[in-house]
Amino acid sequence: MKRKPVSIATSNLAGIQFHKFAHYAFFIGLLFAIVAGLFRTSFSPQVLVTTLVVLGFIVGLFNLTIEETTPFLLASIALMLAGIVNLGLIPGIGTYLRAILSNVVVFVVPGAIIVGLKTVWKLAQD
Repeated sequence: MKRKPVSIATSNLAGIQFHKFAHYAFFIGLLFAIVAGLFRTSFSPQVLVTTLVVLGFIVGLFNLTIEETTPFLLASIALMLAGIVNLGLIPGIGTYLRAILSNVVVFVVPGAIIVGLKTVWKLAQD
């Protein structure tokens, strides 16, 4: 049985759909991190962290092109460093800001790990 060669248009279409899916995962993860930070007691910590980590892995696996790698890693480092600031000391909104930023960091870190590993792999191949 002969196999049909996969056309470039078909493989590009699948790649575009994965890329679009990862974009949606990014926006859903970011929105979920913000909503969960605003309504801290509404979500179980296990559900919150698991959801953010899974969405972060999806974003890291499918979302980034070569041009987006360095800005994504730089932004990830900036968010991780910002996450160590104790925003809870700001009266009124500090606890919400701290929870939102912590959730965003949990969301971004898995993607940064995947993108970092992909970058090291590409560098090792060259």
